[in-house]
Amino acid sequence: MTKRPTDDLYVRYMKAFRDSTEHTTNCPPCQAGQDCADGAPIHERFAQLQDAYGRRRQPPPQQRR
Repeated sequence: MTKRPTDDLYVRYMKAFRDSTEHTTNCPPCQAGQDCADGAPIHERFAQLQDAYGRRRQPPPQQRR
């Protein structure tokens, strides 16, 4: 059986999710929705990768005739 290729975008997206979650666990400002200086870039990276992954998973728009 052949091994499926690794989906790099998904791996990066899940790492960013983990990083964001781990940071928020120990950061009261981020828990309150007010990103701290350290948390802001972590949460921004997660949001960007989440958007990219979501765009890729959407079916292409159908063309009208």
